[in-house]
Amino acid sequence: MGTRRQLDARGEPGARRQLDKVRRLVVKVGSGLISAPGTGADPARIAALAAEITAVREGREVVLVTSGAIMAGMARLALAERPRSIPEKQAAAAVGQSALMWQYEIAFAPHGITVGQVLLTAHDIGDRTRYLNARNTLLTLLRLGVLPIVNENDTVAVEEIKVGDNDNLSALVASLIDADLLVLLTDVDGLYTDDPSVSAAARKLDTVESVTAEIAGMVWDRAGRVSVGGMATKLEAAQKTAASGIPMVIANGAASGVLGRVLAGEPVGTYFAPKADRLTARKRWIAFAVPPQGRLTVDAGALRALTQQGRSLLPSGVVDVEGDFTAGEVVAVVSETDGKEVGRGLVNFDAAELKKIRGVKTREIEARLGYRSVDEVIHRDNLVIL
Repeated sequence: MGTRRQLDARGEPGARRQLDKVRRLVVKVGSGLISAPGTGADPARIAALAAEITAVREGREVVLVTSGAIMAGMARLALAERPRSIPEKQAAAAVGQSALMWQYEIAFAPHGITVGQVLLTAHDIGDRTRYLNARNTLLTLLRLGVLPIVNENDTVAVEEIKVGDNDNLSALVASLIDADLLVLLTDVDGLYTDDPSVSAAARKLDTVESVTAEIAGMVWDRAGRVSVGGMATKLEAAQKTAASGIPMVIANGAASGVLGRVLAGEPVGTYFAPKADRLTARKRWIAFAVPPQGRLTVDAGALRALTQQGRSLLPSGVVDVEGDFTAGEVVAVVSETDGKEVGRGLVNFDAAELKKIRGVKTREIEARLGYRSVDEVIHRDNLVIL
């Protein structure tokens, strides 16, 4: 009954959407909403977006996460096809980013709004010091009345340091600045039970209480290959914001006045409810901002201790160690039973040390390593159960 209630979005539409007290908002816009094929950034579309943001900015702080730099660069460089190699993408982004920001400057100037460019990579978010620096920069810009415009720094990012998509980047930014709401503006009306372009029975969900396996399964076609409307990354973003205690809405950015309607609590798009037990800022960083540098497989006893009893991870529960990591880095904790990731944490040993002590009692650690060390592989305070 609970699942059917969730899927049918029964009850009063928008009943969970108590968004009138939102004071800090992150808005993410995809490149398709602000550009036209072959012409790059579309001044009319960006002007419309600027008017939307201005209308909801009174009494609120807004951060805009935008795509479109590579597309803008393609237009300026007269490239018929999207670049495939990393250097070509970086070159297109270098040319396009300035063009895109210039369009935003022009669009917001009549409203008396100063914009500021903030370019990030996964390293900026994954490194704790740089993470805090990015937070301080964004909060200072907001305090000064500036509209920060955030994008991934595609001019220098390679696969190893890319966040990868701006849906997840916007979720990380929302967590970074303790936003009250994240709105993903896209070209669809929300999350549907099926692809509405091919199924007459497809229904838009008003509210999603939790991104379950059933919910996640809705974004794939019947062949299991193609994501409908780019929803896969949007659901990943929803999981991040929910764990951070931040609600999220997916809405059609082409609809007039959509931001104002969302903030008024109208049943626009699909609303993703936040979890009541939000993670602390530090645990949010561990869980979402840092790519795991290795994997620790744990046995059933350790899995119960971690997930049901709130314990730390001890060497006796570790059955396998993968990766080349150092002490203090983030590693994934996976179940021996099904190989699924159950948590992430800051490890107290490097990979070589852990291979020597996996499966042993804590009293045997000193004998195995030849020196005294801590008892916990990952202390509970540094562990996040996903």
